[in-house]
Amino acid sequence: MATDDSVSASARGATFLILLQMGSRALTFALNQILLRFLSPELLGVSVQLELFVISTLYFARESLRIATQRRSDGGVQAAINLSYLSIPAGGLIGFTLAQVYLRTTLPDVPNLHVAMKIAHFACMIELVSEPGFVAVQQNMLYKVRASAEATAVVMKTLATAGLVFWSRYNSVDLGLLPFAVGELAYSASLNVVYLSQTRATARSKGFALLPRKIESSPDVSYAFGLFSKPLLSLSLSLYLQTGIKYVLTEGDKYLITALATLKDTGMYALSANYGGLIARMLFRPIEDSSRNLFAKLCADMPDGNASEKPKTVKEKTVGPEPRFQQAATVLQDLLRAYGIMSLIAFAVGPSAAPLLLNLVAGPKWSSTGAGEVLGTYCYYIPLLAINGVSEAFVAATASTKDLRRQSIWMGVFFAGFAGSAYAFMQVLGHGAEGLIYANCVNMVLRIVFNLDYVKSYFSERNVDFDMASLLPSPYAIAATAVVPVVLSQTQKYGAAYGLLGDLLRVGGIGAFFAGFVAYSERQVILNLYSRFRS
Repeated sequence: MATDDSVSASARGATFLILLQMGSRALTFALNQILLRFLSPELLGVSVQLELFVISTLYFARESLRIATQRRSDGGVQAAINLSYLSIPAGGLIGFTLAQVYLRTTLPDVPNLHVAMKIAHFACMIELVSEPGFVAVQQNMLYKVRASAEATAVVMKTLATAGLVFWSRYNSVDLGLLPFAVGELAYSASLNVVYLSQTRATARSKGFALLPRKIESSPDVSYAFGLFSKPLLSLSLSLYLQTGIKYVLTEGDKYLITALATLKDTGMYALSANYGGLIARMLFRPIEDSSRNLFAKLCADMPDGNASEKPKTVKEKTVGPEPRFQQAATVLQDLLRAYGIMSLIAFAVGPSAAPLLLNLVAGPKWSSTGAGEVLGTYCYYIPLLAINGVSEAFVAATASTKDLRRQSIWMGVFFAGFAGSAYAFMQVLGHGAEGLIYANCVNMVLRIVFNLDYVKSYFSERNVDFDMASLLPSPYAIAATAVVPVVLSQTQKYGAAYGLLGDLLRVGGIGAFFAGFVAYSERQVILNLYSRFRS
């Protein structure tokens, strides 16, 4: 069946992405540990601002176009490629505007800041040139190509950044922010080379072009200037506001910490986000991207592309659920169950293990700044990030225009809650970087509640049973999760007597025993998940 092929392709694609991400991140992780010993929290804090500029430019230039081309197939691959070219002029305008706004604020005293901003903007434009290749890869499910492109780009970025930092230290030259900007340029250039070189053969064999090509209008689909599908354009505009609000909620932590915290706090938060986000980038993001593509294909049941429109009348409903909707529900439930089990380990062991691991890999220079405690707090945020990511992927893939408008309104409410809690935790209670993580947790919980309410409603309208209670781990595993932090606290004096190694063995031993207990408590769920994954 076509649905089975889609599920299989998405599973293989996610696996390729995860494995290559792990390989590339292993190399970059090793280099970054050396790099951290040459950087101060303040310089790392400024690099966060540069990265925020790059992420903002790329997101607002292309995200709504990407989601629109995944959700609709009007005009096929060529129409999607044509639409992707709109991201290039959009990126030029958005990047220029953001750079001007940033450069007119109170700037940190860092060498080569203006030059770094110009290089970063140029890197954004280079990366957007690769967007047609990315779209071709997504439309044809060429996940190996995407995995190799992203892995190569990450490695080249790290080598370029680390190489310049080491050179500057060896020659006693203060390059300031320049190594980070050159790293962004290396990333975008590598992405371009791999995408465009690997998709040319596919374009020839499947009869589409990587350059814009005119398409004749039909009774079903009309094209602006003979290039851009009007339904796709309309959907992109509808998604733009929604994705913009989502971006503010996703990246708002960086804006808030820039505005409310010192550069030292910003640097500690950046370190925690980089380490904590390592799991998200290696594991959760590939799954989120692949599942969003899968959900869009399984649930695209309406001719006009509004996959989640309610059936018009009761008579039009089938007696039982359509297999593809049942399959989508099963995939989503499996992912949420797996994330729920992993969350228990992160909640119970992460806050105690994180400071010790940071001391081991980054050295006492960083652990003495309080970054270890910040990283420990970040362990509460990672599972929420994962659950929100996959549930929000389902919403993005299936929501109608009406649902997207409703989501945009609620996201505005969530942002108000996020900003208010961030101010309370950081300014009123004085928790600094940890306060921002608490605010992020509040934000994620609100978004997860909204997403799961939408999921429940969506499947209910299609006669598919989506049991929320089945997503929860067993009571025994939840009870053990509450006990483990107490045990770790009470045994702290025993490990401390043997230094860092003793603490690592103590936390690792208790964590391993707890993980084994959770696996035993959830053995039936784990076996079912493994069986379905293998099949």
